[in-house]
Amino acid sequence: MGAPSFLTTPQGRRIACHQTAGDGPGVVFLGGFKSDMQGTKAVHLEDWARAQGRAFLRFDYSGHGDSDGAFEDGCIGDWAADALAVVNALTDGPQVLVGSSMGGWISLLVCRAMPDRVAGLVTIAAAPDFTEDSMWAGFDPAQRESLERDGRVELPSAYDDGPYVITRRLIEDGRNHLVLRDPLELPFPVRFLQGTADADVDMSVALRLLDHAQGPDMRLVLVDGADHRFSDAACLDLITRSVVEVIAAGTAR
Repeated sequence: MGAPSFLTTPQGRRIACHQTAGDGPGVVFLGGFKSDMQGTKAVHLEDWARAQGRAFLRFDYSGHGDSDGAFEDGCIGDWAADALAVVNALTDGPQVLVGSSMGGWISLLVCRAMPDRVAGLVTIAAAPDFTEDSMWAGFDPAQRESLERDGRVELPSAYDDGPYVITRRLIEDGRNHLVLRDPLELPFPVRFLQGTADADVDMSVALRLLDHAQGPDMRLVLVDGADHRFSDAACLDLITRSVVEVIAAGTAR
């Protein structure tokens, strides 16, 4: 895959990126919480974009993957700023955003901040507002006390990377970036993809997002039996087809 290039953001964070030159609108992949740009979905989309001659960008938020910084020091606002910086600095014209899990939330923040730079949106098991509606709402009294007293709490992970350290800063900053409490205009083609067997993001989140957002062309696709990874061959094909559909719909407008 080659070594990544690096972008220093206006905040001074050094962000690792892989960029593929090609035609527009380009596609930007935004990964999930404690994930990185080497994941199956990101690499699959890069291979597809390269074969199609389409511009493509994947990157690691600060504290993730090859980017500088410690994961525990980051928060939603930092990672959204990272995404805005790479889109501003490394892409030209409107882009199709593909956001996975937390990347769905980050992509919605990008849409809200710069709607004129968004040609379309595809989310995969989007997790908007999860720090408040999933983490904080799910903490028991002892965990809330630990967060207030120690500034952090550890949550078990279903994956192989050890427990998640959740900081008070992550929770408090998340409240400044919620997208399901205020109007959310998405004036471009949008496809929300969600698995029915997702143990991390419930289907109700996707339904709430579809009901809350406003736009001329929004669709929710539920995939029976698909889990949070959404990375088997059928799911990867659906992601690609959704990107193609969004590009075509945007071109026809």
